[in-house]
This record gives sequence, C-alpha cells and structure tokens, in this order.
Amino acid sequence: MKPNSLTLTALLVPGLALAEEPLSAIDWLTQPAPVSVAQPLVQPLANPPVTEGVTVPSVTVLPLDDVRPDAVGLLPSSTTGLPRSLWSASETDTLVAQLSRLGDTPLPAIQALYYTLLLAEADPPSDAAENARFLRARVDALRRYGAVDAALALLERAGADTPLLFDEWLDLALLKGTEDDPCQALADTPDLSESYAARIFCIARAGDWSTAALTYDTANAIGALDAHESQLLARFLDPETADGADLPPPRHMTPLIFRLYEANGMPLPTRNLPREYAVADLRGTMGWKAEVEAAERLARTGALPANRLLGLYTDRDPAASGGVWERVRAIQAFDAALASGDVAAIDRELRSVWLLMRENGLAVAFAALYGADLAVLDDPSGLAHEVALLSPVYESAARAPGEQTRRLNFLEGLAKGAPDAALATGAVESAIARAFAARKVPPDHAGPLREGRLGQAILAAAVQLQDASTGQTRDLEAALATLRVVGLEDVARQASLQVLLLAEGE
Repeated sequence: MKPNSLTLTALLVPGLALAEEPLSAIDWLTQPAPVSVAQPLVQPLANPPVTEGVTVPSVTVLPLDDVRPDAVGLLPSSTTGLPRSLWSASETDTLVAQLSRLGDTPLPAIQALYYTLLLAEADPPSDAAENARFLRARVDALRRYGAVDAALALLERAGADTPLLFDEWLDLALLKGTEDDPCQALADTPDLSESYAARIFCIARAGDWSTAALTYDTANAIGALDAHESQLLARFLDPETADGADLPPPRHMTPLIFRLYEANGMPLPTRNLPREYAVADLRGTMGWKAEVEAAERLARTGALPANRLLGLYTDRDPAASGGVWERVRAIQAFDAALASGDVAAIDRELRSVWLLMRENGLAVAFAALYGADLAVLDDPSGLAHEVALLSPVYESAARAPGEQTRRLNFLEGLAKGAPDAALATGAVESAIARAFAARKVPPDHAGPLREGRLGQAILAAAVQLQDASTGQTRDLEAALATLRVVGLEDVARQASLQVLLLAEGE
C-alpha cells in the first residue's frame, strides 16, 4: 500500500511534485517545487529583542519582465518569506565562495534550506555585473546536487538563449533529454556558443547533416575539436567510419560527450560520474536497476521527489538479490505489512527496511513517505514514533501514542520547539537545548546580520552546522541559534531532530 495517496503525499511533503515532465520557469510559480525546499521564514524572535538589523522587511514579488540575471529566482518572497534584500548588501565574491563550500550531502533540512536560498527571487549582490556570476554560481550548486530541473528552470527564467548562459542550458538539456529547444536555437544562431562540437551536434540534430559534416571538417582543420570529440562526432555523423571498437571513456566528461557515447551505441554508466548525470538514467532509456539507483542517488539530496522513488521501488518484482534489490524487496514487504494493518508485521518489516534506508542515506525520504502513517501507530518499541519525527508531520507526531521515555520526551519537546534542558543527556542534546533557549544572535553571525547581509549569514550558519563534527557542540549551538533567531524555526527543529536521530545511521 502506498501511504495515503500520491496527491496527499505531495500536499504533506514540501517540494514534492507529481509531474514527470520538467517544470518550466512559469510552472515553478504555480506548482510545488520538484525539489525539497524549506518551510517559509517566520517572524524573527522579538522578545526579548535581538541584535539590531535582524528584521524581515515587507516584501514584494519580483516582476516577470525586465529582470537582471543575478536577481532571477523561481520562489517568490510570498513563498519563502525571505526579503528582496537577501543578497543586496553582500559582495559577489563572498557569496560565490560560500556557494562553493556547500557540503556534498548535508542534512536534509539544510539541503532544503540551500534549495530555498538558491532559488529565491531577490535583489542581486551590491556589485553585480552583467556577467551573471552569482546566477551561474547558483546553477553550478544546483547541478552538484543533481537538481537539473531546477537549474534548467532558473536559466529559462533568466533567458538562456544568450552567449552568457547558453552552454549551461545545453548541458542541462542534454542530461534531461530535452535538447531540442537549445539545439534549434544554436542551429539558428551559431554565435550562441563557441563550442564547435555543440554546433555540429545541434546542426545534425536539426536535420542538416551536410552542414554538420562541413562544419566538422572545418573544425578539425583549425584544431577546434579535441581527439575524443573528433572521434565521437565522426561516428555520429557517419557510423560507417567506426571500426567496431569502443572508445575508452574520456578523462574529462561533459554532457555532450556523454550523449555522443550513447548516440554511438556505447552508453556509459553514471554511478561514478557527478550526481547531475544520474538524471540521464531517468529518461526511460535504461534498465530498471539503473533507474532505481539513479533515483536513490538524487533522492539523497532532495533533487528527486520521494514519491517518484517509491514508484520505482514498487514498479515490479525484484529480479535478483543483494544491493539495490534488497531495498526494493524491503520497501515492498513493508508496504504490504502497512496495508495489512498487522502491527506486529509492520514493526518487523519496519526494523528491516529502516536499517537499509539509514545505511543508504534514504532515511528522511522514507520518513517523508510513511511518517504520517507511522505517527498514529501504537508502537511499543518507539521506532515508528522516531521515524515520524523525521517526517514533515514531525510536530503532530510529537503527540503520538506510545510508551514515553526520557529520549522520546526530549525529542517531542524539540519537535514543539521547546526541548527540556533538564532531560538532555550528553553534549549534543545540551547544545541543542541551549540553542533553543537563546534569544540573541551568536557572535559568529551578528556582524553580517547587523549590516543587513541576511542571506550571507544564513548560508554561514548552515555551513557551520553542516561542518560541525561530533565534538563541536559550540558550532552546532551557534548555527541552530542563528537559524532560529532569524526566523528559520522549522529548519532548526528538523535539523536538530536529524542530528539526533540519524547520528548513528547516516
């Protein structure tokens, strides 16, 4: 049994979208985002007063026309609660450097916050130029997380059919399998890209094979193609030139080279390539195993809706054993137990599937799918309760039935935003309790906030939390306190719950 329905799941889980087709920039303004984004900013703590300058001013939605590239976003202020001045007091170099330091697999709550910041509509940095450097840094960060749909929509919103942004547009479209539009644009206006390989590929895709061949000869003559591009394009334009031997993978992979290998009958596996390439395995051209593995890889960073991962898990019976098939089999067994209503069976299968999900970085995706169902179970072991506390319904799950323990009482208080310091045991729980008792911005981030650099301060706090090791409870406390004081209460609660509940499993 899939929990409730996919429609209900999309309503309960921020960022879940049901559409299989990539959303356009306009779609993003009217439909749920297909990546996990943070809950809206709430009014900052104001009693007692916080440091000067930590306020959320009135906001307006950025107009759809006449925008500067660095100001472009997909989530309006009415959705995020973030002010238009989010970045305007900061400098581009500082923000680009911060974006380059975002962790590869942060806590899911911090990942959702990153997506919110990367996609927010806001005024550009104070020194923004016409080179769209801040926009391109945001697109690069989205690509690293595999959020290709979001990056594509962001470029579309900015106007990707310009020499400044075209190469990024084509790269992402090649991964998604939607290269018709950029290829047609390049065939019509070759000056959009300096890449001869891209021109040749797109001219051929437009059906003008003779011009593509002529352009290929010219590019080879002037040395504009490297050896790999030249061999792959030669086979693409004239398969009879192939000698039957496969070409070794290149040292430097690009989306175009990746697609040329595929076009020449030599598809490459994506598991050892950057995460953005996993999107290519979801085009319906690969086997079920490759699709499930790619979906898991993207679900770990919130770049793929959890309900789509569930759809792949339950699509058919597992074909073998071991590896991904064990996770498929465990999900299907748990789904059947949940449908039966047998509490003993649910508890048994939950223990099995939960271990696998935690070990593979998919615990929060699993909780997003099943948390609402588990929150109402009378589970003596408390495991169902803990899983529910990792889900979007964590606050209502704090009132779930079941045996109360010190640990659960502390977690429930945390889910309500008021962890009891008297119940805290250990340095981590104590640091979290202190953070939730704080009413002032820690010195770590007071300066940027006092100067109006809100986005910079939020990013710094998020990275500080992401980088805090087990023994660095001071960093954990400072980061959480800052997020709460500026109004990111939901992020602080979910991140704290994840720190405590995932510490031993992911």
